[in-house]
Amino acid sequence: MAAPLAVTMGDPAGVGPEITRAAWSALRESGPAFFVIGDPALYGDEAAPIGSPQEAASLFPGKLPVLPLSLASEAQAGQPSGANADAVITSIEQAVALAADGQAGGVVTNPIAKSVLYSAGFAHPGHTEFVATLTGDLPFDGPRGPVMMLAGDKLRVALVSIHQPLREAIAGLTTDTIAHTARITHDALKRDFGIAAPRLALAGLNPHAGENGRMGHEDAGVIAPAITQLQAEGIDATGPHPADTLFAPHKRESYDVVIAMYHDQALVPLKTLDFDQGVNMTLGLPIIRTSPDHGTAFDIAGKDLARPDSFIAAIRTAAEAAANRSAAP
Repeated sequence: MAAPLAVTMGDPAGVGPEITRAAWSALRESGPAFFVIGDPALYGDEAAPIGSPQEAASLFPGKLPVLPLSLASEAQAGQPSGANADAVITSIEQAVALAADGQAGGVVTNPIAKSVLYSAGFAHPGHTEFVATLTGDLPFDGPRGPVMMLAGDKLRVALVSIHQPLREAIAGLTTDTIAHTARITHDALKRDFGIAAPRLALAGLNPHAGENGRMGHEDAGVIAPAITQLQAEGIDATGPHPADTLFAPHKRESYDVVIAMYHDQALVPLKTLDFDQGVNMTLGLPIIRTSPDHGTAFDIAGKDLARPDSFIAAIRTAAEAAANRSAAP
């Protein structure tokens, strides 16, 4: 990968600083190289301030490269402060801008606490939607996102609806949104994961996938038509599959990704199977963005209890996706 990855600071009172240090320690010799946009004081003696991303790769084996960003208030582990909300948001904006102009190979975001950011005018449901807004005007030759996909060693799941109350997610389910999500996921698996012919399994919404209309009309009336559209476009899409059996080991061998209809339908099996290795990836963007599949964990911040596995996996996934995009014809 020609350019190092840009890692955002995340909430400085959460576990972000310690998992970032741990990830650098684990990857310093093998790579992939990355730099952090944040306050160097968060990263201790391992940190080395840099003036530009171009300095990161050569420094990486010996020091954790940090593109300095000052905090308004000294961070206290486990005690989030709205005074630092602007810096947290700025770190994301700078990382996206550097990835957009090629100075960073992709963006890996540390966990944020959205409730803390609202005091600074943050108006987005989460990282996924914010990064999509920041990249909305950039050129891109694939179907547009954002689609949230969670990936682990044993399972990939993409979501039709993301951060919505369940009642609203079901009410907003349409054939077009399902087909759009599937198209973006199909394109991303080819573009970013190097899967030549992705196999998509679409989960049903109701028990037993509606059981021929006896347990709801959405499976036959909303999901099935989307599958018909996708198949007509040459996409290997099957379903709607009953969700209670779709994640069994023998079923997982038959597909590359599940298209889930709502948030917990996707995240419950993913986190059950691979809680410590799960990676959150935003699909359908002109840049690569991944993150660990966990939150700020204020309750254990600063105690060196946080496992960096998911964060390390997010870094490796971003680097692999960047390499696949670079190698694409």
